[in-house]
Amino acid sequence: MEFISSSSSKAEVMRKSSSRFKTVCVFCGSSSGKRDSYRDAALELAQQLVSRRLDLVYGGGSIGLMGLVSHEVHRGGRRVLGYVRMYVMYVQLTGETIGEVRAVADMHQRKAEMARHSDCFIALPGGYGTLEELLEVITWAQLGIHDKPVGLLNVEGYYDYLLTFIDKAVGDGFIHPSQRSIIVSAPNAKLLLHKLEEYVPVHDGAVAKAKWEAEQCLLAP
Repeated sequence: MEFISSSSSKAEVMRKSSSRFKTVCVFCGSSSGKRDSYRDAALELAQQLVSRRLDLVYGGGSIGLMGLVSHEVHRGGRRVLGYVRMYVMYVQLTGETIGEVRAVADMHQRKAEMARHSDCFIALPGGYGTLEELLEVITWAQLGIHDKPVGLLNVEGYYDYLLTFIDKAVGDGFIHPSQRSIIVSAPNAKLLLHKLEEYVPVHDGAVAKAKWEAEQCLLAP
């Protein structure tokens, strides 16, 4: 049994266990990529979630970076909730099923359910699917549908070109400058989670805040 022998130790335990979030949605690749740093980042993120007593919501796969994150969070004793499109369950879920997996009818329902059950979003490196999920929750934040923070785990500058494009869109008048702050980025999981904890939504008043239930009606099959 571990005993806490000092007030500083108690403070450290409280720091690790306290968070404004309960669940974190992670977008990432079903591949592990070609660099060890991507795999290391996935494991580090999972360990940070466990140390902060945060549960995981994700795309439901057990391979690639998705598999690394889900296995590590589950191994650490936290809840893992995955959403998988019904017709790819037997293709994508190779190996051991991790935590609770829920089948959904299509991508619209999948993204809506993942967002509904999460307090913030983090994107690890990934491909088209990761980018599509990421941009949708950013757009929902832009429209005022949610106030949940969106973070990029920018491992070795993986998302540098995306951030450059967004800055270009701001400079050319396609994205309002205040909405640039929707995206929070950091090179490692610890710093990113710290920034997400401190995130304060910025609304310029141009778009009225919509109700989340109304968005679900639009996304319903």
